[in-house]
Amino acid sequence: MSILVAITAFMGYHARNAEMSYDFAKTVPSDDPDMVVFQQFKQEFGEDGNLVALGIRDSSLYTPENFERLRELSTTIAALPGVNDVLSLPLIQRLEKDTAERRFALKPIFNESVKDQETLDSLLKVAEGQKFYSGRLINDQNGATLILVSINREVLNSPKRLGLTESIIDAGTHFEESTNIDLKYAGLPFVRSVVAGKVRNEMQIFLFLSVAVTAFILFLFFRTWDAVLFPIIVIAVIVVWVLGSLVLFNYKITLLTGLIPPVIVVIGIPNAVYLLNKYHQEFEKHGNKIMAISRVIRKIGLVTLITNFTTAIGFLVLATTDITILKEFGIVAGVNIMATFLVSIILIPAVFSWLPAPGGKQLKHLKFKILDFALTRMDLLVHRHRIYIYGITVVLVVAAVFGTLKIRAVSYMVDDIPADSQIKQDLAFFERHFSGIMPLEIVIDTHERRGVIDVRNLQKVEQFEEFLESNQDISKPVSIVSFVKAAKQAFYNNNPARYSLPDRREKNFIFPYLQGQNDESGLFSSFVDSTLQKMRISMQVADIGSHKMDSLISEVIQPQIDSMFAESGMTLSITGTTPLFIKGNKFLIENLRMSLLLAFLIISVIMAILFVNFRMILISLIPNIIPLVITAGIMGFAGIPLKPSTALIFSIVFGISVDDSIHFLAKYRQELFANKFFVPVAVSKTLRETGASMMYTSIILFAGFVIFAGSGFGGTVALGILTSVTLLIAMFTNLILLPSLLMSIDDGKRRKDAHPLIEQYDDGFYQEDEDEEIDLELIRVGNNEAAEKENVSDKIKS
Repeated sequence: MSILVAITAFMGYHARNAEMSYDFAKTVPSDDPDMVVFQQFKQEFGEDGNLVALGIRDSSLYTPENFERLRELSTTIAALPGVNDVLSLPLIQRLEKDTAERRFALKPIFNESVKDQETLDSLLKVAEGQKFYSGRLINDQNGATLILVSINREVLNSPKRLGLTESIIDAGTHFEESTNIDLKYAGLPFVRSVVAGKVRNEMQIFLFLSVAVTAFILFLFFRTWDAVLFPIIVIAVIVVWVLGSLVLFNYKITLLTGLIPPVIVVIGIPNAVYLLNKYHQEFEKHGNKIMAISRVIRKIGLVTLITNFTTAIGFLVLATTDITILKEFGIVAGVNIMATFLVSIILIPAVFSWLPAPGGKQLKHLKFKILDFALTRMDLLVHRHRIYIYGITVVLVVAAVFGTLKIRAVSYMVDDIPADSQIKQDLAFFERHFSGIMPLEIVIDTHERRGVIDVRNLQKVEQFEEFLESNQDISKPVSIVSFVKAAKQAFYNNNPARYSLPDRREKNFIFPYLQGQNDESGLFSSFVDSTLQKMRISMQVADIGSHKMDSLISEVIQPQIDSMFAESGMTLSITGTTPLFIKGNKFLIENLRMSLLLAFLIISVIMAILFVNFRMILISLIPNIIPLVITAGIMGFAGIPLKPSTALIFSIVFGISVDDSIHFLAKYRQELFANKFFVPVAVSKTLRETGASMMYTSIILFAGFVIFAGSGFGGTVALGILTSVTLLIAMFTNLILLPSLLMSIDDGKRRKDAHPLIEQYDDGFYQEDEDEEIDLELIRVGNNEAAEKENVSDKIKS
């Protein structure tokens, strides 16, 4: 106990330094070719996902007073620490020809406060004539406009991003209150900041809810506060260990690791249920508290260790993946699940050895009438109606297989945000008026110095951009082509009709102006490299889902690249946060499938070691595979897509649900030996005695996971509901189908000289070697009848 206190204090000291993760989840390995291209892109051109967008569509914006409010909002945001630049209608600039210096100068269009409507309308016409901004900053059809905020990279990946996001929202709220104009917010930095804040809040809420729900169920079952308080203390210790281990492993709290503390609460409580139930059963038999605690540790301790290990396997297999967020989640969860066993097996027996012996009230749950009735009905069902059990199982499995065929792997950039949330509604605004806000980049390598300013190359790129723009899910591209067009327009005194690429003759007049151009803003250098060999086409796309996005890239854009640039000498690479996200989800799902297979293999090996009997291995796995198939069928029929959050369920649930099979089959093997290998009696006694703990733990697990349905993230909701449903189905398959299979398949024959590891388990029936544990000093007989005492001793020993 002292060692546990010391370790907990050590972990608690480190837990103070647990931090939220503000970096994008790295789902693609760093040595993957596409990731290498993306990293090179960021080194040459900078971040692609660092824009926060504020959208407005309101005719009242174009009045002098409100337009000035928009200018104030833009300058306020631009002055915030961590903001690189702000582009908005009141701050836009245009190129003007300086014939004396033979260069272009950037001049603001709205260079001073607009006092009257006539002046504003006149300047708005000038702004409208700047074709560079058309479709990018301003929607010509309905007047919708954007404020684009570029965020500093260091701030983007630090806790400061939350404060910056709040400051931007505060400035926007002030604008809304003073103008009665609604603002829409989007952009990856904004969405991720909101998600990070929600993760932090939900971790606290779900931790409290999981403790409250499990404590209530424990009290409902055991009807005594000591059976509630000390299991909760065990969980509190492990939660501290979880946070401490995150820091010691140098991990941060992500959307996944943020779920570990409440998940540990839900998974850890069944340990206490089995230990307490066994303790009360033992004490009721002989009334010796210390003997009962001793048997709990020696008999049920081994199987509890095994069941914790199989549960941990469902998480630890995730550590074999190449994906950082899965690896961190698997390692921390798996290690701390094993730590839960260690703390439980020490703390629970130690505390209850110091407490008074349980009384009638504490043992009352052993005669729970409703539970006894349910187990009796299940026993009768198994013995008399197995044909119906098999028939219903086959029908459910066949239907589930058909449902499984309907599952589609689809995920979205803002997948975890509810469809009716303000973020999703705002995102729809940007998709409707500006074709989306998710970054997509194409890098063009001309393979020759100054190749990007070759007129033939520019014309080829222009044709390609026109093709891209024709797709309704892609915004108007921005590249060096756009700047050259703007330069030509400026050369001809900003005539909108001249917004086009220069011909060979015009090139000789216009390009000298560009050569004398300085790039103080860094805008030009963010679209071409220093040698003018490479250029960048930047665009935004709608969040159309991974399946459609993959089709857009591989079946629409890439074929066009192959046909249009086949003989040009240029090579094009599609990159950016969006395609990396798509590939990352493919990696996630594929890795989770492999993790499930690995968990299945490892648990099968554990079963083989435990039982050394092929039939028992088969019987133990079938009731735990069927719930997974049924859940997959439910997903297919309900239209729930296969994505990282839902694929994660299967390996986790398989590791948890197999625990019940181990407890049941371990007890069943013991009952076979105790009842002369007569299967029906062994099944009945096992179902009656072990079934209670199985139902207790299953109900706790169901209630504990179902609380995640209240999450604000779609993935967490799916994880909670589907995990709860799967565990509930697994309870019934282990209590009904498993004993039915034993009745039909197992002949009960066992070798008396074969003693597999599972025989170390005991769930309450009397064994011969237990006689030796009786302390003769506890027996009181008459002092003057020594012979009688000796006779009693001989009988006991015999």
